Amino acid sequence: MPDQIVERGGVPVLVCDADGAPVAGPQDALDLIGAAYAGAEVVAIPAERLDASFYRLSTGVAGEIMQKFVNYRLRLAIVGDISAHVAASGALRDLVYETNKGDQVWFVNDLQELDGRLS
Repeated sequence: MPDQIVERGGVPVLVCDADGAPVAGPQDALDLIGAAYAGAEVVAIPAERLDASFYRLSTGVAGEIMQKFVNYRLRLAIVGDISAHVAASGALRDLVYETNKGDQVWFVNDLQELDGRLS
């Protein structure tokens, strides 16, 4: 299934395909943002589509990608199980905790959890 905009929880969401191009840096984020400008308010990226460097906060990749979405006023949802990454990094655990308290970037287990946050 290609990336497509669907309504979830009453909100247009660009749901990205798990088999799509890897998201490894700011340019990849901008490509998704461009696709979302067809009418989405949220971009839902499968966790496995993010490059491993995203989960190593010392690389700065997560911050660069998340900042692009904030700058363009699009919400970002990372969808999937990242428990192994969180277990390996206290800093990532803290990031997930803090971002999930806000309304700009969320880490959710599945699309149903995203639906709950959106409705």
